[in-house]
Amino acid sequence: MPTFEYAPAPESRAVVDIANSYGLFVGGEFVDSEGGTPFKTVNPATEEVLAEVADATEADVDAAVRAARAAYTRVWSRMSGADRGKYLYRIARILQERAREFAVLETLDNGKPIRESRDVDVPLVAAHFFYHAGWADKLAYASLGDNPRPLGVVGQVIPWNFPLLMLAWKVAPALACGNTVVLKPAETTPLTALLFAEVCQQADLPPGVVNIVTGAGATGQAIVDHPGIDKLAFTGSTAVGKMIARSIAGTRKKATLELGGKAANIVFDDAPIDQAVEGIVDGIFFNQGHVCCAGSRILVQESIAEELDHRLKRRLATLRVGDPMDKNTDVGAINSRTQLQRIEEMVKVGEAEGAERWDSGCDLPSHGFWFRPTVFTGVSQSHRIAQEEIFGPVVSVLTFRTPGEAVAKANNTPYGLSAGIWTEKGSRILWMADQLRAGVVWANTFNKFDPTSPFGGYKESGYGREGGRHGLEAYVKTGAGE
Repeated sequence: MPTFEYAPAPESRAVVDIANSYGLFVGGEFVDSEGGTPFKTVNPATEEVLAEVADATEADVDAAVRAARAAYTRVWSRMSGADRGKYLYRIARILQERAREFAVLETLDNGKPIRESRDVDVPLVAAHFFYHAGWADKLAYASLGDNPRPLGVVGQVIPWNFPLLMLAWKVAPALACGNTVVLKPAETTPLTALLFAEVCQQADLPPGVVNIVTGAGATGQAIVDHPGIDKLAFTGSTAVGKMIARSIAGTRKKATLELGGKAANIVFDDAPIDQAVEGIVDGIFFNQGHVCCAGSRILVQESIAEELDHRLKRRLATLRVGDPMDKNTDVGAINSRTQLQRIEEMVKVGEAEGAERWDSGCDLPSHGFWFRPTVFTGVSQSHRIAQEEIFGPVVSVLTFRTPGEAVAKANNTPYGLSAGIWTEKGSRILWMADQLRAGVVWANTFNKFDPTSPFGGYKESGYGREGGRHGLEAYVKTGAGE
C-alpha cells in the first residue's frame, strides 16, 4: 500500500538554553553538591551529552529536607489556601508561557516525539497546576475528613518516562494541600525538573517550598530513609516500590506507590476495528511504550483475530520511527541503553517461548537507542511476555471466546493498573469494568488522562491514587489536631 512521504519538519533547539552543568535546587537557590560526583545526561536519539548534573549526597538531601521543613513551618503551612492557590496559578501560567521551551527540552532529554511533548505532556502539566490551584482553598469541602491539614515535608521520586508530567502529578497536590517538597527526578531525565526550578523562582515561590535534588538510586534511598520526611510519593518499577515499602514499614511515614502494569486492551467482535486499531497503537506505541498503563496485551475475540492482525500490521507499517525533534515522528528513541537492552532481552525470551514476532522492518537511525514497534502473536498466558512488564514498543496478542474468558485472562497478571474495552454494547462495557481488577478502565479509547480523574492500581501496581479529589487524600491528615 503506498504511503505519503513526509519532508522533515524539525523543531528548533534554539528555544531552550542548556547549561554545561547544573547544581541542586535547595532553599530557592541553585547550589553545588557536597561531594557528589557529577553525572552526564544524554540525548537518547543521538547519544550526545546534553549536560553534567550534580549527584546529591546524603548531606545534600539532608540540607534539602531542612530547607523544606523551615519553609513548611515558617511560611507555607501558615499561608491561607487562597494565597497558596495564587502561587499555583502563577506557576501554571508560566508553564503555559514557556510551553515550547519545556516541550523541546523534554524531547531532547527523554527521546519522546516532540509532537507528544508539545501536545500532551506540557499542556497536561499546566492543567494539573490549574486544577490543584482551585482546590487549595476548598480542602474542607473535598470530603477528605474533618479538619484536613498538611502532613509536612513530602519526598517524591519520579521516573524517566514522563519526567515533567510526573513532577506535576506530585508537586501540584502536595503544594495545594500545604506541604513542602523534596523531589528527585530520574537520573536519565533531570533537565525539565531543573527548568521547573527556574519557574519556581520566576513565580517567587517562597524559598524551600520546592527543592530538587538530582541523582541515582542512592539519592532516592536517602530521601526514603530520611527521618524528616513525612510522606513519600513514588512512581516507578514494582521492584523499587517493594523496597520502599519495606524501608518505611514500622515508621510513621505515609506513602503512595504507582508501579508497573500489564494492561489488556480487550477487543470484542462488534468493535469498530479501525477505531480499535488506533486505540491499540495509542495504547502501546505512545511514548515508545514507556507507559506504566500501556496496553501491552491485546485480547481479541477469536472470530475477528485474523482481521485485527491484518489491519494492525498494515497500520504499523505507516508509523514513522526516527528523530524525535521531527514533528512528523510517531515513535521516538528508547530512553536509555539499559532500557533498550531490557526490551531486546524480553523479545528474545518471547521468541524462545515460541511466540511469533513481527515488526515493520523500517530503517532505524545509526546512532541512539531505537527499537521497532513489535507484535507477538501465538502468545499464551504462561509466556513471560504476557506476564512481565517490558516497558517498550512491544505488544502481545492473545485470543478469547467469551466475556468471562476475557476477564479471566485480563486479570491473570500480577498487576492491576489499567484496561481497555472495545465494544458497541454499553451493558457489556459496564459489566466488564465491574469485573476487571484494574484501577483505570477505558471504554472505546485508551491512554486518556485528565487532572480531575484519579489514577492508580491494585496488586503489584501499587496503592494510592493520584489526580482528582481522591489524589488529595494522600497529602492531608484529618481529625483532631493542631
